[in-house]
Amino acid sequence: MDSSLRSSLLFFIGALILAISLHPAVATTAAYPTTPGAGSGECSLAGGDDVIIPPRREVHGNGRIFDISHKYVPDMPVFESKDGLGYFLWLQHSMKNGSIANNSEMKIPTHTGTHVDAPGHVFDHYFDAGFDVDTLDLEVLNGPALLVDVPRDTNITAEVMKSLNIPRGVRRVLFRTLNTNRRLMFQTEFDTSYVGFMVDGAKWLAENTDIKLVGVDYMSVAAYDHLIPSHLAFLEGREIILVESLKLDDVPAGVYSLHCLPLRLVGAEGSPIRCILIK
Repeated sequence: MDSSLRSSLLFFIGALILAISLHPAVATTAAYPTTPGAGSGECSLAGGDDVIIPPRREVHGNGRIFDISHKYVPDMPVFESKDGLGYFLWLQHSMKNGSIANNSEMKIPTHTGTHVDAPGHVFDHYFDAGFDVDTLDLEVLNGPALLVDVPRDTNITAEVMKSLNIPRGVRRVLFRTLNTNRRLMFQTEFDTSYVGFMVDGAKWLAENTDIKLVGVDYMSVAAYDHLIPSHLAFLEGREIILVESLKLDDVPAGVYSLHCLPLRLVGAEGSPIRCILIK
């Protein structure tokens, strides 16, 4: 190989290495993020010294798709707990320890993080009859939805529901409240002062609107002092689906296409759920 060709080849290799080091995202893949709670989120490429950082997006599709599900991490809040979720995910089989593949296991309560309630959550006869999350109607969980802002100085009462002027025919509504402003889902300790539905607000919605999916931005749709009565008002007819702990910060109010998919947990009265909004 003559000297000029060798010099050109070395220059090309050097430029390629520099480009990769300056733009590590070239080698990233959104399909394989790191394990939650694994520090900086960086991982090393096998056989090399390059470090890549998996992208973790809240908004996808050039601003059209909003992920409104919370990440499952050890310090996320859990209902009536001061300590949060804790370590729920572990690597049961590790390639570093000789396994042929990495395989994780997890253990979480079904009403942790962004999740859905089935009628059997508060009605024991529905639970015994099998009205679990696998019986929920996916047509209700997917379709046009309205994201509304609730007045920040109140729980959701019948008067608040009237003031929102939600038109007849609207079947899916996500209620953004003071919980989002206070970032309660990003605090480890459970906060009983969260905003939710009072029983009169729940009854008014069930009796005077066409809403069949109610989404809220903390762990319970019901205000803490009206915990069970509000749930009963919503779930007694088995027509309304409750989606709780939605991540609604930085999402403009308006009409979207909502897509929510719970796990098919036969016999479970609740399930983690992945929800997105599409403009």
